[in-house]
Amino acid sequence: MGTTTNAPADLAAIAEWHTTNLALPKPRPEDEPWADQSLSKGTAGIALLHIERALTSRGTWRQGHLWITKAVTGQVSATDTSGLYLGAPAIAFMLDAAATGATNRYREALADVDGHVAALAHRRAEAALVRIKASEFPGFREYDVFFGLSGIGALLLRRASGSTAMQRILDYLVALARPRRVDGEVLPGWWVGHDPHRRISGTYQDGHGNFGVAHGIAGPLALLSQAMRRGIIVDGQHEAIITICEWLDSWQQDGAAGPWWPEWITLAELRTGRPHQPGPARPSWCYGTPGIARAGQLAGIATGDAHRQRMYEQALVRCLDAPEQIARITDGGLCHGWAGLYQTVWRSAQDAGTPALAEHLPRLATHLGQHANHEPVAKRGFLDGAAGTALALHTAAHNTAPTSGWDACLLID
Repeated sequence: MGTTTNAPADLAAIAEWHTTNLALPKPRPEDEPWADQSLSKGTAGIALLHIERALTSRGTWRQGHLWITKAVTGQVSATDTSGLYLGAPAIAFMLDAAATGATNRYREALADVDGHVAALAHRRAEAALVRIKASEFPGFREYDVFFGLSGIGALLLRRASGSTAMQRILDYLVALARPRRVDGEVLPGWWVGHDPHRRISGTYQDGHGNFGVAHGIAGPLALLSQAMRRGIIVDGQHEAIITICEWLDSWQQDGAAGPWWPEWITLAELRTGRPHQPGPARPSWCYGTPGIARAGQLAGIATGDAHRQRMYEQALVRCLDAPEQIARITDGGLCHGWAGLYQTVWRSAQDAGTPALAEHLPRLATHLGQHANHEPVAKRGFLDGAAGTALALHTAAHNTAPTSGWDACLLID
């Protein structure tokens, strides 16, 4: 492949190159029996690329169906350890994307898996509410986007937005947003009892408060706001959004490159009101300013708070204007690389009140294309691999929202 520019044809060619390298599924690794039903790095996630291409007539349904069939081969997990990125919810998300624009495509398969997802949502939400009443700490897997109720809620917002399962998840997130007192300390309700890597360690013996979209409170904020924007509202939802926004306000740091937020804080930092993190981290979807800014922008839109919306849009613009922040991105993936940054900014720009964000898109597309061209993504999967990179390249090349809505699993759509 030659040197790329931000020309749409070049970006489309790079996407095609990556797609060609993902033409056929590989045998499932013996030590990863779950891989086919994984959205993050397995077959279900890669299928999203072929589904998007089939829906836009850039690929064939024969190819898409090949990946879909591989993803559903074997027993699909609907246990309480499954979530949006693994098991029945992941399969439902994949099938829902494939069913876009059709009344019959995969209808029977979806009807079967929908029942399992609804039952899972009710069980998980009920267990979480019982945990809240017991004043115990949650873990990431209770509420986060990947495996928690925010991710399952993102799926239900597409599949069954008016269902009791969706309502139950929103009720839970409202309860999660309420602060609680533990051993004399007032902590946010989403304060987890482990470290950022889901382990128990001395540095985090009192747990931590996480800010990111992937595992932190920006994920629930995005779901609450996305639901409200679509008219799906439960008692206390507006107040929960404001509570989370006020938490983000209180921890916003102002530097030469604009506002930023810590990735997480410890109890010691909570007590002093100052983060140890010296400055903004890489501008990623998962933890950085872009993901948090998109969640905050959605909150402003959902609540009709134009000032808040503008504030978060300006924070994102300032982040993109800072070369020292942009230089910290070193891979092409969706989670913390160029693909995720591009897709998040593209979605934010569609809702923005000014053209400033859209003006950054050509430069970001060039960076994405250059990285994907000269430093091909070694991994194959959706979240950190070539499939996700190719999907973002499609957005950049055609400047249109994904037909399949694949980025709904990032809660940025």
